[in-house]
Amino acid sequence: MNPHPLQPDAKPVTEEQVQAAWVGELPRLAGRVEVRAYDPQWPHLYEREAARLRGLLGERVLALDHVGSTAVPGLPAKPIIDIDLSLADSADEAAYRSLLEAAGYRLVVREPDWHEHRMFKGPDTNINLHVWTLGSPEAARHLIFRDWLRANPEDRQRYGELKLALSEQNFEYVHAYNNAKAPLIHAIYARALAAGGL
Repeated sequence: MNPHPLQPDAKPVTEEQVQAAWVGELPRLAGRVEVRAYDPQWPHLYEREAARLRGLLGERVLALDHVGSTAVPGLPAKPIIDIDLSLADSADEAAYRSLLEAAGYRLVVREPDWHEHRMFKGPDTNINLHVWTLGSPEAARHLIFRDWLRANPEDRQRYGELKLALSEQNFEYVHAYNNAKAPLIHAIYARALAAGGL
C-alpha cells in the first residue's frame, strides 16, 4: 500500500543539509536540549506574536497558526513558540523580509528545495517563525500533528516522555535531537493520517 501523500519523509536530516539551509553559522547546543513542563503562558506568547505579525504584514498574512509542542496543552516542550505563517509566495522574500527585519526578526533558515521554507527568530520572545507558501504540505502536516496530539492523550504522553528522556542526553546540534524523535513522530503521523488527517 502506498503511504499517505502527507506522510513525512523518514530519512534523517544530515548535518550537511542543515548547514546548507542555515543563514550564517549553524549554532551548536551549549548543553542539553531544554524541555519544560507545559506552560499555560505559551498560547499568550503566540497571540502577542500573531498580533504583531498581522500588524506588520497585513493582508499578506493568508494563514497564521500556533504549531509545535507549545501549542498542545499538557505536552512538555522546548520553550520556543513555533508559528506557521503562510503567504502567497514564501520564495518572494522581497514581499516580507524587510518588513520583518525592520521589526527585529532575523532570517536564520532558507530552504528553497524544501517547500521554499524560511525561518525567522523573533525580536524578543523565543520563536521559530516558519514561512510557507499557502497550501504547503508541511504546514498541513503541522496542523494534523498538533490536532492529533491535542485529541489523543496516549500519543501525547508517549511523545512527552520521549522528549523528556532525550533532554537527558547530549546532542551537538538540535537536528540530532529531532532525528532521535523522528521514528515516534512518523508513527504518530501514520496513525493520524490513517484516521483521516485533516
